[in-house]
Amino acid sequence: MGYMLVQGLERGKSPFILLAIVYMINLEINLSLPVFLIIISTLLFYVIVYPYFKHFRKCQICRPLLSVVVLDIMYLGSLFTYDFIFQTQSIILDDILLYTLIVDMLVVVIL
Repeated sequence: MGYMLVQGLERGKSPFILLAIVYMINLEINLSLPVFLIIISTLLFYVIVYPYFKHFRKCQICRPLLSVVVLDIMYLGSLFTYDFIFQTQSIILDDILLYTLIVDMLVVVIL
């Protein structure tokens, strides 16, 4: 869904942005994760990393898949950093996080 937010921001499509933000907030609340951390991570990705992915213009599937993988790694890194700074245990690598990675990959293939 992070890639959907990036696409919504890039193309100016409000439904993409709204759907992605609602999904992300719902995911964070249901999994008791830090609220808005995934949105902040996605916006940081959009500003810092995503402009370098525009070099993959000819490969239509490379840029989205690479974006999703980097977004997920950035988010997991943000969660681990959050846990380290605040000395909490907010993340448990289980099937639900694997499910969200699979959903992200499917959304990229569908888009």
